[in-house]
Amino acid sequence: MKQRRKNLLKYAQKIGCDTLVTFEPENLFYMTGFWGEAVGLLEKNGKTTIIAPELEVGRAKGESQDCDVITAERGTGLISSLIEKIKKNRICTDCQNYSIMISLKKSIPKIKSSTEPFYNSRIIKDEKEIQILKKASKIIDEMFEICSKKMKVGQKESELQTILMKYAMEQQMFDTGYKSTLNPLIIAGGPNGALPHAQVSQRKFKNGDLVVTDLTLRYKGYVSDATRTFALGKISTQANEAYEIVKESQKLGLKAVKLNVDCKDVDSACRKYIEEKNYGQYFIHSTGHGIGLEVHELPTVSSKSDTKLKENMAITVEPGIYIENKFGIRIEDSLIVRDLPIVMHKFTKDLVTI
Repeated sequence: MKQRRKNLLKYAQKIGCDTLVTFEPENLFYMTGFWGEAVGLLEKNGKTTIIAPELEVGRAKGESQDCDVITAERGTGLISSLIEKIKKNRICTDCQNYSIMISLKKSIPKIKSSTEPFYNSRIIKDEKEIQILKKASKIIDEMFEICSKKMKVGQKESELQTILMKYAMEQQMFDTGYKSTLNPLIIAGGPNGALPHAQVSQRKFKNGDLVVTDLTLRYKGYVSDATRTFALGKISTQANEAYEIVKESQKLGLKAVKLNVDCKDVDSACRKYIEEKNYGQYFIHSTGHGIGLEVHELPTVSSKSDTKLKENMAITVEPGIYIENKFGIRIEDSLIVRDLPIVMHKFTKDLVTI
């Protein structure tokens, strides 16, 4: 935790600040070890304070590391207590709430709103974070094994999701709370698979379906993300051809991951191969993204990224092909960047036919 705080302050200083204030639970957790409703304060001497409503104080004291915990009333009480402690400092905050920022600026005119110190610190994972991500990935592989045994014709997407989430929760893995979806998982059979972010439905699996199974779950705060595409019975010649193209594209993407390589070159390795096979128009998203305390965080692995891969970044590589009203295919691994990257998922990428 001390090293994390040093890194946070280092990046704060680069934008002219000496104190960090966080309202976001991911950044609060990263800074203090506590995930909850509170405000976190990191001062230039390393002193770390949590300002929390009374209902959160017990957990904050029990779960945080080397923090002072102050009780304040929700809402304006939290803000008043915060202002009292920081009004003489040069502040950077991740606050995205307009009304709160207006209140803060009345007392601290030069306060900056920026997520840079937080994301720049979080982009490189420490050994504890890497071990958690490895464990999360192992559990997801076990869930793919369950898919290969429990998936069947006539089963609803929602029924498979229930089976998988029961197992996940037994292993202390939980929904990420990702705001853009109503479901914890993506399970998309047949034509639903052509929607990269399909909502889990009541559709029943049919013979000849491809089933995109994207398992994105949180373990001890950290998110692992992997996708496999399964076949139910005999699939079409086109679907089989497209699967092999995605499989090879993903292999080339993983091979391109090396220290100091541009993220856009990993995207290019995947995309170029799919384009050469005349399926380029059907690869409709970026090749990957960073993972950690959020589902999508830095770095982005896309054609527009200007970031170079550094040791211990955690990213996904996930090319896909999506043909409207027919099928979708995606193969995804989470990995730790090294000169020889650590691919954290071991479940086969050969087409599993059920």
